[in-house]
Amino acid sequence: MTYEEALSIIIKKQSLGIMPGLSRIEKLLKEMGSPQNKIKVIHIAGTNGKGTVASTLADALHKNGFNVGLFTSPWVDDYREQIQLNGTYISKEDFARYIDEYKDCNATEFELLTAIMYKYFCDKGVDYAVVECGMGGLEDSTNAVEKPVLSVITSVALDHTGFLGNTLAEIAKQKAGIIKKNSATVLYPNEKCESLFEEKCLAENNRLIKIEDIGDFKKNNLAVVNACLDFLGIPTVDKTVSLPARQELFGNSIMLDGAHNEDGALALLKALPDKKISAVIGMMKDKNYDAYLSLIAPKCSKIYAVAVNNPRSLPATELAQAAKRYCSNVTACENPHKALSLARQDDCFVLVCGSFYLAREIRKDLM
Repeated sequence: MTYEEALSIIIKKQSLGIMPGLSRIEKLLKEMGSPQNKIKVIHIAGTNGKGTVASTLADALHKNGFNVGLFTSPWVDDYREQIQLNGTYISKEDFARYIDEYKDCNATEFELLTAIMYKYFCDKGVDYAVVECGMGGLEDSTNAVEKPVLSVITSVALDHTGFLGNTLAEIAKQKAGIIKKNSATVLYPNEKCESLFEEKCLAENNRLIKIEDIGDFKKNNLAVVNACLDFLGIPTVDKTVSLPARQELFGNSIMLDGAHNEDGALALLKALPDKKISAVIGMMKDKNYDAYLSLIAPKCSKIYAVAVNNPRSLPATELAQAAKRYCSNVTACENPHKALSLARQDDCFVLVCGSFYLAREIRKDLM
Protein backbone atom coordinates (compact mmCIF):
# COMPACT_ATOMS: atom_id res chain seq x y z
CA MET A 1 0.00 0.00 0.00
CA THR A 2 1.29 3.45 -0.90
CA TYR A 3 1.21 6.40 1.48
CA GLU A 4 -1.31 8.15 -0.74
CA GLU A 5 -3.63 5.13 -0.61
CA ALA A 6 -3.26 4.90 3.16
CA LEU A 7 -4.00 8.60 3.60
CA SER A 8 -7.11 8.27 1.45
CA ILE A 9 -8.36 5.36 3.57
CA ILE A 10 -8.04 7.15 6.90
CA ILE A 11 -9.42 10.45 5.55
CA LYS A 12 -12.52 8.62 4.30
CA LYS A 13 -13.19 7.61 7.90
CA GLN A 14 -14.00 11.27 8.59
CA SER A 15 -17.46 10.45 7.23
CA LEU A 16 -18.10 8.58 10.51
CA GLY A 17 -17.83 11.89 12.32
CA ILE A 18 -16.89 12.30 15.98
CA MET A 19 -18.01 9.41 18.19
CA PRO A 20 -16.99 9.91 21.83
CA GLY A 21 -16.43 6.76 23.87
CA LEU A 22 -13.69 4.19 24.41
CA SER A 23 -15.33 0.88 23.43
CA ARG A 24 -14.12 0.83 19.81
CA ILE A 25 -10.55 1.92 20.46
CA GLU A 26 -10.17 -0.35 23.47
CA LYS A 27 -11.13 -3.30 21.27
CA LEU A 28 -8.69 -2.21 18.56
CA LEU A 29 -5.85 -1.64 21.02
CA LYS A 30 -6.47 -5.05 22.57
CA GLU A 31 -6.02 -6.58 19.10
CA MET A 32 -2.71 -4.69 18.91
CA GLY A 33 -1.56 -6.11 22.24
CA SER A 34 -2.51 -3.09 24.41
CA PRO A 35 0.57 -1.03 23.45
CA GLN A 36 -0.71 2.05 25.31
CA ASN A 37 -0.11 0.28 28.64
CA LYS A 38 3.46 -0.76 27.80
CA ILE A 39 4.87 2.77 27.52
CA LYS A 40 5.18 5.81 29.81
CA VAL A 41 2.47 8.26 28.77
CA ILE A 42 2.30 11.94 29.66
CA HIS A 43 -1.34 12.75 28.94
CA ILE A 44 -2.36 16.34 28.23
CA ALA A 45 -5.89 17.77 28.14
CA GLY A 46 -7.16 21.35 28.03
CA THR A 47 -8.86 23.86 25.77
CA ASN A 48 -5.99 26.18 24.90
CA GLY A 49 -2.22 25.74 25.06
CA LYS A 50 -2.03 21.95 25.15
CA GLY A 51 -0.25 21.73 21.78
CA THR A 52 2.42 24.19 22.91
CA VAL A 53 2.86 22.47 26.26
CA ALA A 54 3.04 19.02 24.65
CA SER A 55 5.54 20.05 21.99
CA THR A 56 7.78 21.95 24.42
CA LEU A 57 7.77 19.06 26.87
CA ALA A 58 8.62 16.53 24.15
CA ASP A 59 11.40 18.77 22.84
CA ALA A 60 12.93 19.16 26.30
CA LEU A 61 12.81 15.42 26.96
CA HIS A 62 14.44 14.63 23.61
CA LYS A 63 17.20 17.19 24.18
CA ASN A 64 17.95 15.40 27.46
CA GLY A 65 18.61 12.16 25.64
CA PHE A 66 15.24 10.43 25.81
CA ASN A 67 13.50 8.59 22.97
CA VAL A 68 10.27 10.59 22.79
CA GLY A 69 6.99 10.20 20.95
CA LEU A 70 4.68 13.18 20.42
CA PHE A 71 1.01 13.04 19.44
CA THR A 72 -0.79 16.31 18.68
CA SER A 73 -3.71 17.56 16.60
CA PRO A 74 -4.91 19.13 14.42
CA TRP A 75 -2.29 19.07 11.69
CA VAL A 76 -1.37 22.18 9.70
CA ASP A 77 1.31 21.26 7.13
CA ASP A 78 1.32 17.47 6.84
CA TYR A 79 -1.06 14.81 8.13
CA ARG A 80 1.89 12.87 9.55
CA GLU A 81 2.92 15.74 11.81
CA GLN A 82 0.38 14.43 14.32
CA ILE A 83 2.66 11.45 15.09
CA GLN A 84 6.31 12.36 15.68
CA LEU A 85 9.31 10.50 17.05
CA ASN A 86 12.11 12.72 18.33
CA GLY A 87 10.84 15.62 16.25
CA THR A 88 10.52 13.63 13.02
CA TYR A 89 7.19 12.72 11.40
CA ILE A 90 6.26 9.06 11.20
CA SER A 91 7.61 7.84 7.86
CA LYS A 92 5.25 7.40 4.92
CA GLU A 93 6.23 3.73 4.78
CA ASP A 94 5.44 3.09 8.46
CA PHE A 95 2.17 5.03 8.24
CA ALA A 96 1.06 3.03 5.19
CA ARG A 97 2.05 -0.28 6.81
CA TYR A 98 -0.03 0.36 9.94
CA ILE A 99 -3.01 1.57 7.93
CA ASP A 100 -2.82 -1.50 5.69
CA GLU A 101 -2.82 -3.80 8.71
CA TYR A 102 -5.70 -2.15 10.56
CA LYS A 103 -7.73 -0.52 7.77
CA ASP A 104 -10.75 -2.82 8.27
CA CYS A 105 -11.24 -2.00 11.94
CA ASN A 106 -14.45 -0.50 13.30
CA ALA A 107 -13.06 2.90 14.25
CA THR A 108 -13.34 6.58 13.41
CA GLU A 109 -10.48 8.48 11.82
CA PHE A 110 -9.18 9.80 15.14
CA GLU A 111 -9.58 6.44 16.87
CA LEU A 112 -7.55 4.67 14.19
CA LEU A 113 -4.92 7.41 14.23
CA THR A 114 -4.68 7.20 18.04
CA ALA A 115 -4.35 3.43 18.02
CA ILE A 116 -1.63 3.57 15.36
CA MET A 117 0.17 6.20 17.42
CA TYR A 118 0.25 3.99 20.52
CA LYS A 119 1.35 0.94 18.51
CA TYR A 120 4.07 2.90 16.68
CA PHE A 121 5.47 4.42 19.87
CA CYS A 122 5.45 1.02 21.59
CA ASP A 123 7.17 -0.62 18.59
CA LYS A 124 9.81 2.12 18.65
CA GLY A 125 10.46 1.65 22.37
CA VAL A 126 9.88 5.25 23.42
CA ASP A 127 10.96 6.34 26.88
CA TYR A 128 8.04 8.75 26.99
CA ALA A 129 4.96 9.32 24.85
CA VAL A 130 3.63 12.88 25.16
CA VAL A 131 -0.02 12.53 24.13
CA GLU A 132 -2.41 15.41 23.55
CA CYS A 133 -6.14 14.74 23.84
CA GLY A 134 -8.13 15.37 20.70
CA MET A 135 -11.25 16.67 22.45
CA GLY A 136 -12.25 16.63 26.10
CA GLY A 137 -10.55 13.81 27.98
CA LEU A 138 -12.93 11.38 29.66
CA GLU A 139 -14.27 9.91 26.41
CA ASP A 140 -11.39 10.89 24.15
CA SER A 141 -9.74 7.93 22.45
CA THR A 142 -6.31 8.87 23.86
CA ASN A 143 -7.74 8.12 27.33
CA ALA A 144 -7.58 4.36 26.74
CA VAL A 145 -4.29 4.37 28.65
CA GLU A 146 -4.72 2.78 32.10
CA LYS A 147 -2.26 4.88 34.09
CA PRO A 148 -0.23 7.77 32.70
CA VAL A 149 3.02 8.64 34.41
CA LEU A 150 1.69 12.20 34.53
CA SER A 151 -1.55 13.97 33.61
CA VAL A 152 -1.55 17.63 32.57
CA ILE A 153 -4.51 20.02 32.40
CA THR A 154 -3.90 23.29 30.53
CA SER A 155 -6.24 26.29 30.26
CA VAL A 156 -9.92 25.25 30.32
CA ALA A 157 -12.57 27.30 28.49
CA LEU A 158 -15.87 26.91 26.65
CA ASP A 159 -15.33 24.96 23.42
CA HIS A 160 -16.82 21.89 21.70
CA THR A 161 -19.99 22.57 23.69
CA GLY A 162 -21.99 20.24 21.44
CA PHE A 163 -19.97 17.32 22.82
CA LEU A 164 -18.50 18.38 26.15
CA GLY A 165 -21.26 20.43 27.80
CA ASN A 166 -22.56 23.98 27.91
CA THR A 167 -20.90 25.11 31.14
CA LEU A 168 -17.30 25.43 32.27
CA ALA A 169 -17.96 22.90 35.03
CA GLU A 170 -19.27 20.32 32.57
CA ILE A 171 -16.26 20.81 30.29
CA ALA A 172 -13.83 20.66 33.22
CA LYS A 173 -15.40 17.36 34.29
CA GLN A 174 -14.58 15.94 30.86
CA LYS A 175 -10.98 17.20 31.07
CA ALA A 176 -10.64 15.72 34.57
CA GLY A 177 -11.38 12.31 33.08
CA ILE A 178 -7.67 11.86 32.34
CA ILE A 179 -6.82 11.99 36.05
CA LYS A 180 -6.11 8.39 37.13
CA LYS A 181 -5.55 6.61 40.45
CA ASN A 182 -2.19 6.83 42.25
CA SER A 183 -0.59 9.10 39.66
CA ALA A 184 0.12 12.85 39.49
CA THR A 185 -1.41 15.88 37.75
CA VAL A 186 0.00 19.29 36.81
CA LEU A 187 -2.73 21.94 36.66
CA TYR A 188 -2.64 25.26 34.80
CA PRO A 189 -4.28 28.14 36.76
CA ASN A 190 -8.01 27.55 36.24
CA GLU A 191 -9.54 29.66 38.98
CA LYS A 192 -13.17 29.18 37.91
CA CYS A 193 -13.06 25.37 37.95
CA GLU A 194 -9.99 24.48 40.02
CA SER A 195 -12.03 22.92 42.84
CA LEU A 196 -13.35 20.26 40.46
CA PHE A 197 -9.82 19.10 39.65
CA GLU A 198 -8.85 19.22 43.32
CA GLU A 199 -11.78 16.97 44.24
CA LYS A 200 -10.98 14.52 41.44
CA CYS A 201 -7.33 14.27 42.47
CA LEU A 202 -8.30 13.73 46.10
CA ALA A 203 -10.74 10.96 45.16
CA GLU A 204 -8.13 9.20 43.00
CA ASN A 205 -5.22 9.58 45.45
CA ASN A 206 -3.57 11.61 42.72
CA ARG A 207 -0.84 14.12 43.57
CA LEU A 208 -1.89 17.59 42.40
CA ILE A 209 0.75 20.12 41.36
CA LYS A 210 -0.90 23.54 40.94
CA ILE A 211 0.66 26.37 38.97
CA GLU A 212 0.41 29.88 40.37
CA ASP A 213 -1.11 32.39 37.97
CA ILE A 214 1.62 34.64 36.56
CA GLY A 215 -0.94 36.75 34.68
CA ASP A 216 0.24 35.80 31.18
CA PHE A 217 -0.87 32.68 29.31
CA LYS A 218 2.52 32.12 27.67
CA LYS A 219 4.34 32.32 31.00
CA ASN A 220 1.71 30.08 32.58
CA ASN A 221 2.21 27.49 29.82
CA LEU A 222 5.97 27.60 30.40
CA ALA A 223 5.40 27.13 34.13
CA VAL A 224 3.27 24.05 33.39
CA VAL A 225 6.05 22.58 31.23
CA ASN A 226 8.68 23.23 33.87
CA ALA A 227 6.53 21.72 36.63
CA CYS A 228 6.28 18.56 34.50
CA LEU A 229 10.03 18.50 33.89
CA ASP A 230 10.76 19.09 37.57
CA PHE A 231 8.45 16.19 38.50
CA LEU A 232 10.34 13.96 36.07
CA GLY A 233 13.74 15.14 37.33
CA ILE A 234 14.64 16.87 34.06
CA PRO A 235 16.25 20.35 33.77
CA THR A 236 13.73 23.11 33.13
CA VAL A 237 13.61 25.32 30.01
CA ASP A 238 13.41 29.09 29.56
CA LYS A 239 10.92 29.27 26.68
CA THR A 240 8.23 27.32 24.87
CA VAL A 241 8.67 26.13 21.29
CA SER A 242 7.03 27.95 18.38
CA LEU A 243 4.34 26.05 16.49
CA PRO A 244 2.66 26.65 13.12
CA ALA A 245 -0.47 28.80 13.24
CA ARG A 246 0.00 29.85 16.86
CA GLN A 247 0.49 33.60 16.53
CA GLU A 248 2.94 32.71 13.77
CA LEU A 249 4.62 35.70 12.12
CA PHE A 250 5.69 35.87 8.48
CA GLY A 251 8.07 38.78 8.21
CA ASN A 252 6.79 41.83 10.03
CA SER A 253 3.47 42.14 8.26
CA ILE A 254 1.48 38.88 8.46
CA MET A 255 0.29 36.78 11.41
CA LEU A 256 -1.38 33.36 11.20
CA ASP A 257 -3.37 32.09 14.19
CA GLY A 258 -5.66 29.08 14.47
CA ALA A 259 -7.31 29.84 17.82
CA HIS A 260 -11.09 29.83 17.56
CA ASN A 261 -12.61 30.51 20.98
CA GLU A 262 -12.94 33.45 23.35
CA ASP A 263 -9.86 32.66 25.42
CA GLY A 264 -7.85 32.16 22.24
CA ALA A 265 -9.03 35.55 21.02
CA LEU A 266 -7.96 37.19 24.28
CA ALA A 267 -4.50 35.68 23.91
CA LEU A 268 -4.31 36.82 20.28
CA LEU A 269 -5.25 40.39 21.21
CA LYS A 270 -2.13 40.66 23.36
CA ALA A 271 0.05 39.71 20.39
CA LEU A 272 -1.45 42.07 17.79
CA PRO A 273 0.58 45.16 16.85
CA ASP A 274 -0.71 48.69 17.29
CA LYS A 275 -1.29 49.07 13.54
CA LYS A 276 -4.15 49.08 11.06
CA ILE A 277 -5.19 45.46 10.57
CA SER A 278 -6.72 43.80 7.53
CA ALA A 279 -8.02 40.37 8.59
CA VAL A 280 -8.95 37.20 6.74
CA ILE A 281 -11.27 35.29 9.08
CA GLY A 282 -12.83 31.85 8.66
CA MET A 283 -14.67 29.94 11.40
CA MET A 284 -16.65 26.78 12.07
CA LYS A 285 -20.40 27.13 12.55
CA ASP A 286 -20.29 24.99 15.71
CA LYS A 287 -17.97 27.47 17.46
CA ASN A 288 -19.05 30.51 19.48
CA TYR A 289 -17.97 32.75 16.64
CA ASP A 290 -19.81 35.80 17.97
CA ALA A 291 -17.77 35.80 21.19
CA TYR A 292 -14.58 35.48 19.14
CA LEU A 293 -15.57 38.24 16.71
CA SER A 294 -16.62 40.59 19.50
CA LEU A 295 -12.97 40.69 20.59
CA ILE A 296 -11.05 40.49 17.31
CA ALA A 297 -13.26 42.35 14.82
CA PRO A 298 -13.16 45.76 16.60
CA LYS A 299 -9.35 45.74 16.21
CA CYS A 300 -9.64 45.37 12.43
CA SER A 301 -9.87 48.14 9.84
CA LYS A 302 -11.12 45.66 7.26
CA ILE A 303 -12.30 42.05 7.36
CA TYR A 304 -12.55 39.48 4.60
CA ALA A 305 -14.94 36.78 5.83
CA VAL A 306 -14.20 33.47 4.12
CA ALA A 307 -15.55 29.94 3.94
CA VAL A 308 -13.21 27.15 4.98
CA ASN A 309 -12.82 23.85 3.13
CA ASN A 310 -14.69 21.84 5.76
CA PRO A 311 -18.33 20.67 6.03
CA ARG A 312 -18.60 22.45 9.40
CA SER A 313 -17.53 25.80 7.95
CA LEU A 314 -19.67 28.86 8.57
CA PRO A 315 -20.64 30.29 5.15
CA ALA A 316 -18.76 33.46 4.24
CA THR A 317 -21.96 35.52 4.01
CA GLU A 318 -23.11 34.47 7.50
CA LEU A 319 -19.70 35.14 8.98
CA ALA A 320 -19.65 38.56 7.30
CA GLN A 321 -23.03 39.44 8.79
CA ALA A 322 -21.83 38.49 12.25
CA ALA A 323 -18.59 40.45 11.83
CA LYS A 324 -20.43 43.59 10.73
CA ARG A 325 -21.74 43.99 14.26
CA TYR A 326 -18.19 44.83 15.34
CA CYS A 327 -16.46 46.18 12.20
CA SER A 328 -17.98 48.47 9.57
CA ASN A 329 -15.78 47.35 6.66
CA VAL A 330 -16.52 43.65 6.03
CA THR A 331 -16.53 41.75 2.74
CA ALA A 332 -17.64 38.16 2.15
CA CYS A 333 -15.18 36.28 -0.02
CA GLU A 334 -15.69 32.59 -0.80
CA ASN A 335 -12.07 31.93 -1.77
CA PRO A 336 -9.56 32.25 1.12
CA HIS A 337 -6.59 32.53 -1.27
CA LYS A 338 -8.21 35.45 -3.09
CA ALA A 339 -9.06 37.05 0.24
CA LEU A 340 -5.43 36.83 1.34
CA SER A 341 -4.30 38.37 -1.94
CA LEU A 342 -6.71 41.28 -1.45
CA ALA A 343 -5.68 41.76 2.17
CA ARG A 344 -2.01 41.91 1.20
CA GLN A 345 -2.83 44.76 -1.18
CA ASP A 346 -4.21 46.83 1.69
CA ASP A 347 -1.70 49.05 3.41
CA CYS A 348 -2.17 47.17 6.68
CA PHE A 349 -0.85 44.44 8.94
CA VAL A 350 -2.48 41.20 7.72
CA LEU A 351 -4.08 38.80 10.21
CA VAL A 352 -5.34 35.36 9.12
CA CYS A 353 -7.29 33.77 11.95
CA GLY A 354 -10.30 31.90 13.34
CA SER A 355 -9.61 28.29 12.39
CA PHE A 356 -6.81 25.75 12.12
CA TYR A 357 -8.54 24.52 8.96
CA LEU A 358 -8.13 27.99 7.45
CA ALA A 359 -4.50 28.07 8.62
CA ARG A 360 -3.92 24.71 6.95
CA GLU A 361 -5.28 26.02 3.67
CA ILE A 362 -3.53 29.39 3.73
CA ARG A 363 -0.13 28.68 5.27
CA LYS A 364 1.39 27.35 2.06
CA ASP A 365 0.62 30.72 0.42
CA LEU A 366 2.80 32.42 3.03
CA MET A 367 5.89 30.19 2.88
